[in-house]
Amino acid sequence: MKQRMNINKAEPAIYKAMEVADNAVDSFELAPKLKELIRIRVSQINGCGYCINAHTKDALMLGETTQRLFALSAWWETPFFTAEERAVLRLAEQVTNISKEGVTDEAFANALNLLGEKKLAGVIFTIITINSWNRIAIPMHMVAEAD
Repeated sequence: MKQRMNINKAEPAIYKAMEVADNAVDSFELAPKLKELIRIRVSQINGCGYCINAHTKDALMLGETTQRLFALSAWWETPFFTAEERAVLRLAEQVTNISKEGVTDEAFANALNLLGEKKLAGVIFTIITINSWNRIAIPMHMVAEAD
């Protein structure tokens, strides 16, 4: 696959805006591993190989296990994830696929109950931000770097 265009070179304001969003995500009181799980799962759903590659590497550097990363695409079928992570992953899937059925009251209430409003707001913005990155990377055919 060949990259179609360097969008940052064509219009640097796009990456500047995304950096502001990333800096906000970095400031949230969410566990770094949880942020990476969100980024990876959303990127799996969207089919963004560039972001899956980058964030899987980041998760491994944070000490995430390969077992959990391998199981992430079927998290609901494993005992490897906490109740909080499960609520976040469910919400991440529903927000990413929002045009299909929206976000259910049950998924939202469960996440709110486990996280509280401030943490939930951070989770939602983290989901939105990685969805935005995926929507930049995929049409540009950004190419994942091999090790």
